[in-house]
Amino acid sequence: MKNETTKLMQVVKQAKLGDAEAQFLLGLMYSDGEGVAQDVALGRMWIEKAVEQGHAKAQVVLGWMYHEGLEVAQDFALACMWFEKAAEQGQRDAQFLLGWMYSDGDGVAQDVALGRMWFEKAAEQGNAKAQLSLGMLYLEGCGVAQDVALGRMWIEKAAEQGYAEAQCNLGWMYGNGGGVAQDAALARMWIEKAAEQGHAKAQVMLGLMYYTGDGVAQDVALACMWFEKAAEQGDNTAQQLLSEMYRNGEGVAKNAAMAKMLIWQLHQCHNTTAAQQQAA
Repeated sequence: MKNETTKLMQVVKQAKLGDAEAQFLLGLMYSDGEGVAQDVALGRMWIEKAVEQGHAKAQVVLGWMYHEGLEVAQDFALACMWFEKAAEQGQRDAQFLLGWMYSDGDGVAQDVALGRMWFEKAAEQGNAKAQLSLGMLYLEGCGVAQDVALGRMWIEKAAEQGYAEAQCNLGWMYGNGGGVAQDAALARMWIEKAAEQGHAKAQVMLGLMYYTGDGVAQDVALACMWFEKAAEQGDNTAQQLLSEMYRNGEGVAKNAAMAKMLIWQLHQCHNTTAAQQQAA
C-alpha cells in the first residue's frame, strides 16, 4: 500500500511538472479508478494535457473517447483527427483504427485504398488486428488486386501472435481449402487455439467438428462441452445446437427444461436485437 501511495505521489508530481507520460498515466488512473477514486472528468483533463504535448498514446485514447462518446459528445471528425495525429507519429494502434474507419466508412467517407494504406503501416509494425484486416482485404480482393497467398500470409502473422479472430479465420481456411490446401489437422489446431481463448465462433466450429467427426475422432460429449462454452457467451448457434442435444439426449442426459430454457434465451436475444434495430 505504501509503495502504491509513493508511486501515485511521484506520478502526480511529474504530471504537475509537465511530464507528458506522467500526465497520460495519471489520466488513465483517474479514468479507470486505479489507485485513486475514479474521476472520469479529471482523467480526461490529464489525458488532454498529455495530448497538447503531442503524446501519441494519449491522442489515441482521446480519439477513442470521441469515437465512442465516452464522457464527451460523440464526434467522428475529432476522433479521426486525433487518430491521424497519433498515426502520423507511427503509433500502430492509431494506424489500425484509422484504417478501420476509412475501410468501413465508419464516421468518415469510405476510402478502402486509404484504409489499406493505414492497415499496412500498422501491420508492418506487428499490429495483429491490422494484419488480419489487411489479410482479409487481399483474400477478398477488396480495394486491392486479389492475392490469396498474401492474404494468408498476413492472417498467419496475426494468428501466430495469438490473435483469436485470426486463428479462427485461419482454421476455417484450412478446413475449407480457402486459399490453402485443405488440412483437417491444421484446421483443428488453429480453431482449437481460438476456442481455448474463449472465441465463441471457434468454440461452435470446434464443437461441430467433434459432433460430426470432421477431421477428429467423433466425440459428442466434447462437442456438447464446446457448445456450452459458446452458449454461455450468448452465441445463438450454440444455444440452438445445445437445445437439440438436451432435447434428444445426445452427449448429455435428456433435459427438456434445459432445452426449453436455451430456446427461450435464443428468442430473448432475437427480440432484443429486433428492438434495437427498430430504435435505430
